[in-house]
Amino acid sequence: MPMTVITITKAPAKLRGDLTKWMQEISTGVYVGNFNSRVREKLWQRIIESIENGQATMSYSSRNEIGYEFQTFRTSRIGVDYDGIPLVMLPMIVEDKSLLKHGFSDASKFQQIKKFSQNNRVLTQKKLSYVVIDIETTGLNPETDQMIEIGAIKINHNQISEFQMLVEFNKTLPKNITELTGITDEMLRKDGQEIKLVMKEFVRFIEDYPLVGYNIDFDKKFILNTIKRCGGSDFKNPFIDLLSFVKKEKMFLANYKLQTVLKAYDILDTLPHRALQDSRLTAELATKVNVFLNFLRMKP
Repeated sequence: MPMTVITITKAPAKLRGDLTKWMQEISTGVYVGNFNSRVREKLWQRIIESIENGQATMSYSSRNEIGYEFQTFRTSRIGVDYDGIPLVMLPMIVEDKSLLKHGFSDASKFQQIKKFSQNNRVLTQKKLSYVVIDIETTGLNPETDQMIEIGAIKINHNQISEFQMLVEFNKTLPKNITELTGITDEMLRKDGQEIKLVMKEFVRFIEDYPLVGYNIDFDKKFILNTIKRCGGSDFKNPFIDLLSFVKKEKMFLANYKLQTVLKAYDILDTLPHRALQDSRLTAELATKVNVFLNFLRMKP
């Protein structure tokens, strides 16, 4: 069985006690153990769930080019995969005050976007352009249900703008949808726009940028079906699913629900279930998923 080395800082005493059941603490915060991969995965998950505001690293033997692999949690150094070789990246903090304020939202709504854009060097190192999207719907079937809200965050190099529109709905919303999203029949009657207008503005906003989302197949089906119903057909924007990159980078999560993943990346552990707010969270997540960022760097 391969040896595993775990280091933790600012960790609660209970977590330290859990680790000593499986490992020896050979120095303060440094634990060494010899166990199988299943135990290792469980211990790492336990660390992520219990370390609170602390930091953790884990390294272990592996049959790759350098003979070992490692994982980090809340550390300044981040593990990245480069053609199968695990490397360490030390992100450079860049303060960027050139954010573009789009007419769809006021200045206060950019707080979260500023946070993740200022803390990710990728947006300033390379001219990256993509749109993060999210939708709210009346149900799960794109053939019989409809969108009631669409939100998007456009990253154009180091400029960021937002889009959000409610869609008119002449029926009564299902009770569970109102409870989940907070969107009411009154809101849609008052602020909802005709679906053709919404899709026209949305297509204008996204231009020809790639569309990025979490489990985006759901959004894709609704968007394409809606565009088709509105008489459009020439929609060529590529869709990129952030979920597939997360699964490559975080292989041992208990599940891959967005709420679980956001917590694993130290972003937020609750979802507002509103299109624009969820788009902001997904956009911040995109700046922390190194496999996704590497994919963008390699695109022509």
